[in-house]
Amino acid sequence: MTQTRPAQVHFDDLDAMGLLHNSRYALLVERAISAYWAEQGWSFDPAISKFKDLYLAVREFKITYSAPVMGAGEVLVDFWIDRMGRTSGVYGFRVLSEDRSVVHAEGYRVNVNLDPQTFRPTPFSAELRTAAEPLMVG
Repeated sequence: MTQTRPAQVHFDDLDAMGLLHNSRYALLVERAISAYWAEQGWSFDPAISKFKDLYLAVREFKITYSAPVMGAGEVLVDFWIDRMGRTSGVYGFRVLSEDRSVVHAEGYRVNVNLDPQTFRPTPFSAELRTAAEPLMVG
């Protein structure tokens, strides 16, 4: 199921032409996905995180830009999980205008769960898989 989070575009996110800089789209997606997981109890601090999965590295990020975000203001980020394997998951996303009439960008992001000792891929915990279920499509 798709989740949506609002995202603020600030003046310092803009390029010299007053458009959202291409590198900032990834930041908006990161913040939206991070907000979802924080709501589920995930934290960078292992002492308070509900999940033992703490090292989720981005392996791949692909984005297609369709229409520029012009100026500061609010946009929406839709995201979901297309696939969740043993050690990695693929998020799909769209960056939309506030009224949803414009798709500014869309793409996918692959995350890999890493063992905190070895930094090698490790299986997702059952707790994380359960919390990810509302994001799964198909």
